[in-house]
Amino acid sequence: MMRTGVRTVLGAVLVSLLAGAACTAQGPPKASSSARIEVDRPVAFVDEPVRLRVTGLHADEAVTVTSRAVDGDGLEWTGRARYTADDDGVVDLSRRRPESGTFQETDGMGLFWSMRPRKGEADESWFASGPPTRQPSYEVRFAVRSGNREIAHRTVTRRWRAEGVRHERLTVKDDQLDALLFLPPSGAAHKAPVLLFGGSEGGRALDREAALLASRGHPALSLCYFACAGRPKELRDIELEYFVRAARLLRGRAGAGAEGLAVLGGSRGSEAAQLLAQYHPDLVRDAVVWAPGTRTVFPVDDRVSWTRAGRPVRFGTIPLDRVRGTVLAVAGGKDRLWLSAAAAESIAGRTNASGARHRALVYEGAGHGVAGVPYQASGTYIHDPAADRWVDLGGSQAADARAKADSWPRILRLLDR
Repeated sequence: MMRTGVRTVLGAVLVSLLAGAACTAQGPPKASSSARIEVDRPVAFVDEPVRLRVTGLHADEAVTVTSRAVDGDGLEWTGRARYTADDDGVVDLSRRRPESGTFQETDGMGLFWSMRPRKGEADESWFASGPPTRQPSYEVRFAVRSGNREIAHRTVTRRWRAEGVRHERLTVKDDQLDALLFLPPSGAAHKAPVLLFGGSEGGRALDREAALLASRGHPALSLCYFACAGRPKELRDIELEYFVRAARLLRGRAGAGAEGLAVLGGSRGSEAAQLLAQYHPDLVRDAVVWAPGTRTVFPVDDRVSWTRAGRPVRFGTIPLDRVRGTVLAVAGGKDRLWLSAAAAESIAGRTNASGARHRALVYEGAGHGVAGVPYQASGTYIHDPAADRWVDLGGSQAADARAKADSWPRILRLLDR
């Protein structure tokens, strides 16, 4: 009995060793031959989340999912995330945290906002497709790799501008404005018009956002107030009447719903947005201010940025008591450019003409880059051409992405009311 037992055990060990050797000779399990990428919305606006699922994998199969897009300058951007399939051979990107990659959170849109450029530093780079007048959409290609082999791919389309959206270029020479006007498709529901402008970067910084809003039914005007043809080169002595002219032109072109006109301003432009809502409640109802300030004079050089009726506008804190609607402030708690979170809280602590409080959305981990539509790859540094240096905006790419994903729908609800 003892010898028989020993022979049985030795036989079992031998079988196990032979099986292990066979597995080693065969290598790792073969990659799935039936994998595919499922997308709930293959064509969607850039601010709409999509659900991505990889199906048809082997149970516990390790795969890498990549994203690829090309910006308006022809530069390639890529994202990457490593996953292990569940027992059903599925990877649901909205429910699984990547084991490694360009983002670390459970985020179904992570492969969009975490993309990095092939050249340059990721924290100094900002993805931008071509102008919405010429490139109304762009494509993102997704691929699944198992081992060294691509086993599935799928392309999705992200739209800035819907079919039927009209646009018109306005110039200082012909229209006393440097702007780009977008009008919704004929027959679209009438929504409040929106006047948009950026901050100390100058130029027309929000053309894409204007095209997107027009696609959603809002007549939208993207305005340049300095650093463009026929306008001052610096943010100095900018007359508030210039913005009033733009708002009136927009209201005249908007038709129904114009009484609810809103302004959207970022960074230094947030000051002009607040001043418009305060001084012209008959023209402007609501104001959305990204990474706002509340002062109009900076103590560094006592430079005056805004004038009204030919006189400097000087406020330690911009009053908001005559505003007809709501000032919605969006800020990051880690803003290193200035104290926008404190400014946002200050705005929310004040009331409008009817006694209702203004509002603030403050995102603790986000920085000055809290502004903009969600799901776009963006950096945390910007280049200051005047000083020829890179400026730290604070926060992180992931925190900024979360802030945009949460705040943008709230902004749309304010504009849609």
